[in-house]
Amino acid sequence: MPSYKYSQKRFFVENLSIENIAKKNITPFYLYSSSQIRDNFSNFVKSFKNINPLVCFSVKSNSNPFILKFLKKLGSGADVVSQGELLKALRAGIKPSKIVFSGVGKSEEELRIAIKKKILLINVESESEALLVNKLSKKMKRKTTIGIRLNPNIYANTHKKISTGKAEDKFGLSKNELLKLCLKISKFKNLKLIALSVHIGSQILSDNPFKKSLNVISDVIKKTKIKFKYIDLGGGFGISYKKNDKKIKLNNYSKLVYKFKKKFNCEIIFEPGRSIIGNAGILVAKVQYLKKAKNKTFAVLDAGMNDFMRPALYDAVHEIVPVIQNNKRTKSIVEFVGPVCETSCKFIKYKNYQKLSENNFVAILNVGAYGSSLSSNYNTRPLISEFLVYKNKFKTIRKRQNLLELIKV
Repeated sequence: MPSYKYSQKRFFVENLSIENIAKKNITPFYLYSSSQIRDNFSNFVKSFKNINPLVCFSVKSNSNPFILKFLKKLGSGADVVSQGELLKALRAGIKPSKIVFSGVGKSEEELRIAIKKKILLINVESESEALLVNKLSKKMKRKTTIGIRLNPNIYANTHKKISTGKAEDKFGLSKNELLKLCLKISKFKNLKLIALSVHIGSQILSDNPFKKSLNVISDVIKKTKIKFKYIDLGGGFGISYKKNDKKIKLNNYSKLVYKFKKKFNCEIIFEPGRSIIGNAGILVAKVQYLKKAKNKTFAVLDAGMNDFMRPALYDAVHEIVPVIQNNKRTKSIVEFVGPVCETSCKFIKYKNYQKLSENNFVAILNVGAYGSSLSSNYNTRPLISEFLVYKNKFKTIRKRQNLLELIKV
């Protein structure tokens, strides 16, 4: 995490002391680095510079309006999966012509808004959805541009809860069902099919699943005999959460996509989320209590699974580092847990961790993606603050929720 580093045993974000930020604010809180977001976006674009893709940031990974505005200025579009995300993207200034609407269960209201706003693509995931989009478009006297999402039946070697490209997953149409729908599409007078879409999962660390996906797409294009203007290759590019995580080789994948693009003379859409925002965010928390047990010590943080769900939901591993380092080590196991009344409200355990004291600050790393966007009011806990470091200053981009407002009846 280049934007997060130690200097004289103190943890910094860019040039700001995290300890100083923590002392001035109520913990826990999310903290993002704008320079890291910029670098990640720039590096992603550079990896695919020969392709010149439309990059549509996956809003579900982090839907903070300030971050969406920042990404818009960098040239990003948006991949949305709900009415709320669509409206957030539009309010952030992202042009409708750079917005793709995905998702398996879009409601009539959501589809009406997408049709009305004339977004680039509605990626339909069933024949029933195509029928509904056509029906609504006819009533609204519009011709709507759509893509069809393919389920390529590919295992992406990722956690089962974030796999989206296998036959048993709910997303998209099988090859055969997609081919059948393509044969019928001319009957849908208010639809214009311009794209083929695929997304096989998230936190993918190898380019092999993407290679397989391109092969399936190639076969489908040949069989449909349709000249698609866009091929939406989705996202899913993983990041390193642990020291032994291998980084995906985007340059290798870029070469394959370049050949694919030239062969089919199409434009490419990518929908990265985690790879843009994941390592740009940390969650700063305080050690509320140190509680000794038989074989370990619990470090009870003031951050809980309602603030950060990934470890409980996905068994995700996120490193936790002290905001101030010292040279003292513990002999017992230290397990970091949260205050929520669930056994699953826990984060990570260590052997020989730095010796801690109550009220020490720690930082949970790589939480920019699926951190705040998955947070909730479980246990009637307020949603926490979010801060963005920009030009050597930090600004509030979401205020801590007022508890009195939360408990109003």
